[in-house]
Amino acid sequence: MKNIYKSQRGSIGSFLLEFIQSIVLALSVFVLLYLFVAQPNEVKGSSMYPNFLDKEFLLTDKLSYQFGNPKRGDVVVFKAPASEPCAADECEYIKRVIGTPGDKVMVKQGDIYLNGNLLDQDFLPEKVYSSPGEYMKEGIEVIIPEGQYLCLGDNRPNSRDSREFGTIERKLIVGKAFFKYWPIGSIGLVPKVSF
Repeated sequence: MKNIYKSQRGSIGSFLLEFIQSIVLALSVFVLLYLFVAQPNEVKGSSMYPNFLDKEFLLTDKLSYQFGNPKRGDVVVFKAPASEPCAADECEYIKRVIGTPGDKVMVKQGDIYLNGNLLDQDFLPEKVYSSPGEYMKEGIEVIIPEGQYLCLGDNRPNSRDSREFGTIERKLIVGKAFFKYWPIGSIGLVPKVSF
C-alpha cells in the first residue's frame, strides 16, 4: 500500500511540475510574440470607416518594419504624437500612410495630391472630401521630412490625423495592421493598397 501511495504522490507531483512548466513556456512564447512579432489592437471610433469599423479587432505586425520601412497605402498603428491629448496615456491611432519621406503632399479642393498628381484613392468611397487642417493648409504642398510619415484616416470628414497634428516620426509607428479577427464576420487579411 505504501509503495502505491508514494508512486501516486510522485506522479501527481510530476504532473503538476510538467503542467506549470508548460504554462510558463506558453506565457513566455506569448510575451515574445507580443513584444516582437504581433500584437492585438482594437479599432476605436470611426476614423477608418468603411474599411475598419469601431470595435473591430486586428493583429498588428511588428516584425516587418524591423527589416523595412512603412510604404504608401499601409495601414499602421502608431503611438499618438506628443501634441495629442491622449499621448500621456500612450494611446495608439490607426491610420493609412499617404506620404513617405521626400514625398510632396497637398490638400486642394477636397482632393489629395501626391508628388503633383491627383491621388487615386480607390480604397475610399466615391467623392470623399478631404478637408485641410492645422498642419496641411489648403493648396499648400507639404514635403515629408526624412524619418517621418504622413498618415490619414480613411473617413476623412471624421478623422483627426496628419492634416491636424503633422507627420509621424518613424519611431512612433508600432506596426502594420495585417489581419482582422473580430467580429467573426470580418475575419480576413487587410487588403493591400499601394500607390
